[in-house]
Amino acid sequence: MSLLVLSATDVDEIAATFTLDELQYLMAQVFARLSSSSAGLQGLDSGISMPPRISLQTDSHTTLFMPAHIGPLPFAEKASGSSGSSGDQLVKTAIKVVSVPTKDSSKGLPSTTLMLDENTGSVKAVINSRKLTALRNAASSLLSTNLAGPAEPRSIVVFGAGQQIDAHLDLHLRYFASITTCTIINRTLNDRAISLRVKMASRFPHLQINLISSTSHTDDSTQNRNLLEHAVKSADIIICATSSTDPLFPSSWVKNGCHIILIGSYKPTMREIDKALVLRSIPSQIRDKYISKPFPILLVDSREACSHEAGELIDAQVTPSQMTEIGDIIPKNSNNTLSRDSYLDLQPRSSDIEDGYEGPVSIFKSVGIGLQDVVIASAIFEKTHRLGRKFGTLVQNYDI
Repeated sequence: MSLLVLSATDVDEIAATFTLDELQYLMAQVFARLSSSSAGLQGLDSGISMPPRISLQTDSHTTLFMPAHIGPLPFAEKASGSSGSSGDQLVKTAIKVVSVPTKDSSKGLPSTTLMLDENTGSVKAVINSRKLTALRNAASSLLSTNLAGPAEPRSIVVFGAGQQIDAHLDLHLRYFASITTCTIINRTLNDRAISLRVKMASRFPHLQINLISSTSHTDDSTQNRNLLEHAVKSADIIICATSSTDPLFPSSWVKNGCHIILIGSYKPTMREIDKALVLRSIPSQIRDKYISKPFPILLVDSREACSHEAGELIDAQVTPSQMTEIGDIIPKNSNNTLSRDSYLDLQPRSSDIEDGYEGPVSIFKSVGIGLQDVVIASAIFEKTHRLGRKFGTLVQNYDI
């Protein structure tokens, strides 16, 4: 049996062929399947197995092992001119290995996905997932913005300057033509932050791209803090992808109607926002005068995972019943099935919200689930056949 090895360059070229709608639809299927499975609903035959991830501590990294299996998904169409890949043959079992640096690193997160042949159980593909993790997270976050965020955001603020932020900015700025201002906030104005600003300015020359340090110790630190506060107060979308153990900004800075995406923390000791901001997204915590407005909502990728791993929610003592899984609000047809037609009928939430810094907000908290990795890697594998071009290295007779 042969083994396909896709390098980071191969994956970049293949991933670039996906449209924004395709990426969101892939993640919509994951979340809809997960939520229907956990709720015991009919119509989305789960075929899901997702054991808890294993964590292994090394001298310089926390290495995570994330196995998962998911049943057939409708995105897998038979490749034109290909005799190999079809929906019922698609690789659906995989394990991702990702190493998270325990110290500051500009090299990103080393990550690889091993995909198994459904019939033989042998490894069928080895896929570099260094950027796929960021891509699937960004696609999920964009989906959350469409489901719960403002319809026409004008200002976006991000905390961090790594691959997660790069992917999140790329997808959001490409999707929302209404955005005119982008502010990148990093602890220091290091080479990675400066490089990200240059990249975004080149990719989106019509936008105002700002870069601010959040830990300036120079004489202009007061001015720097004022810039930081102004950026957050003006933001329609805030994206946080840091390993912070302390809130990055106070709730009082965040305006009513803002959509906050939290992608960085994955341990109970980590948190990117404060308790007050979390509570502003929970309906029972909101004063009656806001109930007629677009409903506040705390979205999560998985109630179970976030109950154990999301430091912000644990600190705020949020119960599972106060969380809404993103899969629960993805539109489905009359058979309780996610179809492309029902998904494309999705309408963004209204942006007609009164000003005021103490009103409701929407939050999407994601700690990442293994099913996302199976689906995005499967889609990459499938595209190698559909594109009709040679990608990667094929190792013949790897497992006889």
